[in-house]
Amino acid sequence: MRRLKNLIILLTILPWLSVPFLGGKTLKKFTPGVLFITLYVTVEGWLAEKKKWWWFFHKAKPNVLGELPLIVGPFIVGSFWTLKFTYGNLKRYFITNLIIDSFFTYILVGIFKRMGYASLVRLSKFKLSLLFLIKAFSMYGFQYSYDLYKTKSKKEDM
Repeated sequence: MRRLKNLIILLTILPWLSVPFLGGKTLKKFTPGVLFITLYVTVEGWLAEKKKWWWFFHKAKPNVLGELPLIVGPFIVGSFWTLKFTYGNLKRYFITNLIIDSFFTYILVGIFKRMGYASLVRLSKFKLSLLFLIKAFSMYGFQYSYDLYKTKSKKEDM
């Protein structure tokens, strides 16, 4: 149990070590999209817990979502990195997300299950992949819409 707890802590903290390499412009530009999708994923996690789509055996605190370490660590930071390298090229964004999400779904979910951290319950791996796809396009769409709004409001100010 202690080893699992340490791994979860590492999983949460390690991605943040890469944030200084993102650059301030990247953080400023993509924060709206990342905050939107973080809220979306948090609500989805709450719903998934109620519907038993997946289950986290180990939680940081009793009344906290089990996936919170995954959201706060690799998901947030990974979203910034993905947007930094793929935003503006929808095909590259889609392929990158497909690779990352497939790795998580078809490899990490099995590892998490063997570790005793999490398991899918009422959701198949294929349906989880579809959820990831919806989230990917939601984040891109939100960021794109935000950028259009920001550009439009700048033109109106001139």
